[in-house]
Amino acid sequence: MEKIVNITIPKKLKKGDTVALVSLSSGMAGDSLFYHKYELGKKRLEDVFGLNVITMPNALKGSDFLYNHPELRAKDLMDAFANKEVKAIFTMIGGDDSLRLLPFIDYNVIKNNPKIFMGYSDTTVSNLIMYKANLMSYYGPALLSEFAENGAMHDYTKNYIFDTLFKTGKVIIESSNQWTNDRIDWTDASKDNDFRRMSNEEHGFEILQGGGSFSGELIGGCMEVLNMIIGTDIWPLIDKWENKVLFLETSEGKPSPDEVAYFLRHLSALGIINKLNGIIIGKPKGETYYEEYKSIIKKVISIECNKKDLPILYNVNFGHSAPMCILPFGSLVTIDLEKKQIVLETH
Repeated sequence: MEKIVNITIPKKLKKGDTVALVSLSSGMAGDSLFYHKYELGKKRLEDVFGLNVITMPNALKGSDFLYNHPELRAKDLMDAFANKEVKAIFTMIGGDDSLRLLPFIDYNVIKNNPKIFMGYSDTTVSNLIMYKANLMSYYGPALLSEFAENGAMHDYTKNYIFDTLFKTGKVIIESSNQWTNDRIDWTDASKDNDFRRMSNEEHGFEILQGGGSFSGELIGGCMEVLNMIIGTDIWPLIDKWENKVLFLETSEGKPSPDEVAYFLRHLSALGIINKLNGIIIGKPKGETYYEEYKSIIKKVISIECNKKDLPILYNVNFGHSAPMCILPFGSLVTIDLEKKQIVLETH
């Protein structure tokens, strides 16, 4: 295992490796309406990536059962880490109550069994659990919302899965030339082979302020989830934010520009903004508030925080964006604003 200071970098995947699927928040993968999506995503993992897939015992017990049993969701996670045959753990989907897992987490199990862990959205909680356990994790696709997308996986997403999880060496992330906010009814299995309508990317990665290049270790996640985590045991202490690159994205809830401002002001009041080397902002869901977010982010960071030179890269394809790249939580990254590239130095 390679390390960046105190971060353990898990071993890469190879064809034939075993991946465990877990439901850490929503249990919808086990609901009858969505079970076909689980089957589709599992088949893609097997056929496209050559992986052996196991599903943890409680992951398909449905929404009601898993809501009532956060301890069993956590047990699946702990058991997946403890299983020596499992080389990676992927989440089924996000949700809204991963925080309820915290009392049931054994950090020593994670530390003693480092392996790939990936998810996004509410999985931000689990990414920070991994960070507390000094394990690099991956802010990237979940089973239902990327691996099991209708028609086929986007090449952009698929390529970054291979580049980030299977290969060694630097990864260069550039803007996707297309994106989509089209939603095909997940409950209708007859539409599994339908393709989502794509839009041409008109903006690409945008520079809101700053120039040249900047580097640091990645830390961040979904803004609304991070807001819930502040003050908990997994919220990083202030010294952990020194020289970091913060990545932020907003969910399908499409928070208002004012809510984005409140969150950034909160980070400033905590002393975090002053610690950062730069910020990466994800493409807003459906490009809702696209210009408004830009304006409020620049206002808060440049004027209110007086950080006019703090580099900010906007409209990056991660999180609640389709297609998406993968951002390794804790990885050293260099952002070249002139080339509009994100270079993962270690991942």
